[in-house]
Amino acid sequence: MKFANGHLAYCTNIHPAETWAETLSVLKKHSLKVRDKLCAQSPGQPSNQPYAIGLRLSAIAAKELLEGRHLADFKQWLDQENCYVFTINGFPYGAFHGTRVKEQVYRPDWTSQDRLDYTKNLFTIIAQLVPEGMDGSVSTLPASFKAFEANEEEVFAQLEACAIHIEELSQKHQRDLHLGMEPEPLGHFENTQETLAFFERLFSSAADPELLRRRIGINYDTCHFALEFDDCHSSLESFQKAGLRISKIHLSSALTLDLTHTKAISSLKGFDEPTYLHQVITKGPSGELCRYQDIPEFLATENSHPQARIHFHIPIYSHPEAPLGSTQDHVTDIIEYTTKHPELCSHFEIETYTWAVLPDDLQIEIESQIAQEYRWVLAQLS
Repeated sequence: MKFANGHLAYCTNIHPAETWAETLSVLKKHSLKVRDKLCAQSPGQPSNQPYAIGLRLSAIAAKELLEGRHLADFKQWLDQENCYVFTINGFPYGAFHGTRVKEQVYRPDWTSQDRLDYTKNLFTIIAQLVPEGMDGSVSTLPASFKAFEANEEEVFAQLEACAIHIEELSQKHQRDLHLGMEPEPLGHFENTQETLAFFERLFSSAADPELLRRRIGINYDTCHFALEFDDCHSSLESFQKAGLRISKIHLSSALTLDLTHTKAISSLKGFDEPTYLHQVITKGPSGELCRYQDIPEFLATENSHPQARIHFHIPIYSHPEAPLGSTQDHVTDIIEYTTKHPELCSHFEIETYTWAVLPDDLQIEIESQIAQEYRWVLAQLS
């Protein structure tokens, strides 16, 4: 939906869907229900306002959508339902629910032709979906996973080829299209300093660095930067100073843990589940950080730090009981910052994809959860 400084959607990666038929089915079943709940429960929102969909497409779904009349029929359905698409999540390439995802979410990475072809397909789609007068974004992984030790020369070559494709589509369709790379704990680049350094190397390697600056930027996930104990305002100021584009902002909260509490470890065990990667970062009294790939590695290690942050997306309106907590303040910080700097970014997406694996006390009906997250965000924006 449109608000004063941009567009807000929730990311449909929360719904299991791998084929195009499955994806369209969940949009009809869940996204429209969220829209109707939001309109019914938010009297201040005009009922005739176009409703934005934050689309997630797997590689299979993207390929199928480009076949036959699927894309034309989808555009017609969007018009009929008064909906529009301004962004696509292109981070998870394949299955994202109901199986062990963990570090495999980074495969194929940006050394792979498959990743490039998939992302090109997503831009071919968004170029035709985004309404006139709006820019269109696709988000992707931070090049690779640290443990994969990706060859940066291969990464840079693939990204440059993608930027050229985005530029051609932007010119052809008269739309401002851009790719947002999403820093994440233990990704190829994960925090503010590593992100700055990565983009400096990327631009230095490019034949046309200005083209890359125009078409490739950052997908700023508030959960991920909070996990790194980075300050929101300082990070965004550093990115602006470096001339980096903020392509999209993911509004999401991480889990925090007071490690001085007697029930700290037992409280965390309820979040140890086998589907997603739950990186853990702890901070010592002098500011030193320790990183763990997942909850089991953290639980198996002696750690004397007083606080931990866990990559487990929890609803952004929620307030877990001590010793647990959330990084909700990073979300409010970025809303405050972007309200003062509306030129920074116009794409905002709620991204709490862990509904199916949340502990029972944090679960409510999925459409109600999403609608409640919308209402919380809209309250902050107002």
